[in-house]
Amino acid sequence: MTGTPAAGDDGAGSGVEDLAGREAVAALAALIADLPDDLRRQALTHSSWTERRIDSFERLAFLGDSVLGLSVASALYGRFPDVAAGGLTKIHNQTVSGVSCAAVGRLLGVPEMLRANEPEDITAAIPAEVLLDGERPLPEATEALIGACHIAFGFERTSAAVAAAFEPRIELASETRIDFKSALQELLARRGARVSYEVTAATGPPHRRTFEVAAIVDSEQVGAGEGRSK
Repeated sequence: MTGTPAAGDDGAGSGVEDLAGREAVAALAALIADLPDDLRRQALTHSSWTERRIDSFERLAFLGDSVLGLSVASALYGRFPDVAAGGLTKIHNQTVSGVSCAAVGRLLGVPEMLRANEPEDITAAIPAEVLLDGERPLPEATEALIGACHIAFGFERTSAAVAAAFEPRIELASETRIDFKSALQELLARRGARVSYEVTAATGPPHRRTFEVAAIVDSEQVGAGEGRSK
């Protein structure tokens, strides 16, 4: 990500689009507001903010990642009956990406929640502002809140709220899906060249690995990208 837009702003549109985004997340925001205090607190606790890593939001984020994935997959299956599995996968991957989760998290006010939950008595704690400058803490906290809602309110209720919250992201992904990898291979094929791919880095927790991949043509790097799959 390139900087952190203001809370409630996904960096992608006008005030009208922002209002639509806020309306989309209303049901999920209501569930989060009704979470038991201890569960909500854990969903907003970074691993550096607690003595035991198991008490951080990581386990809830693991659960929330799966709830988000299935909720979006179910929504896509019903919404796009004529789209093949490969096309659904592309829309799904873009919809549940870290960038997408961060955008929804800002609409939900997760940055403010993290700031409010920042401890004052742990010397090794990473400040919330520093965490929010990174790419992963905001989407992970958003997933953790989804996981907490699943525990508190069950899958059916949480899934409906999640699908509604990510509906604008589904719309965006369905309108902008481009297979850049295939486009590059077709372009090079017309020129009699071939491309190979090299994984240059893998970061993030096991449930949300992000891979950095370089495109190599004639022993030279011609491009690079990152995503949830290699």
